[in-house]
Amino acid sequence: MFNTNHLHPMIVHFPIALITVGFFFEVVSLFFRSEKCLSKTGFYLMVLGSLAAIAGWSSGHLFTEEPTQGEILKVFIKHKTGALITMILIVSGTIFRIGLMVKKKEDTPLKWIAFVFYLLAFIAVTFTGFMGGSMVYDFMMGQ
Repeated sequence: MFNTNHLHPMIVHFPIALITVGFFFEVVSLFFRSEKCLSKTGFYLMVLGSLAAIAGWSSGHLFTEEPTQGEILKVFIKHKTGALITMILIVSGTIFRIGLMVKKKEDTPLKWIAFVFYLLAFIAVTFTGFMGGSMVYDFMMGQ
């Protein structure tokens, strides 16, 4: 039978993949500035990564049982905090970048602020995924 505890592990791979691949598209677009499709692809993946981060955070917050004691609790708190930070960074960066697009300021130095949001979200999602993997593989959570 389907169990809501399975929702989080099913969803979390999407923000990890979308944010990571989108960020790499942005990095490559810095070297190939004439290829506008690279930055556009990074933007679309950023939007999808934001939606996936909201879904991932929500599924973890709503449907995952929190450990009550031991070393796993410390890892869980890092994972939970990292997930919230990831979601805030990627959503904030997406909103900022959409604002730049609306105001036609994509090619100004302000684009670096959006890039830094993306970079920090990439770092945060990597850390968060590592902590989640640690809970599963080191502590057998969810097994």
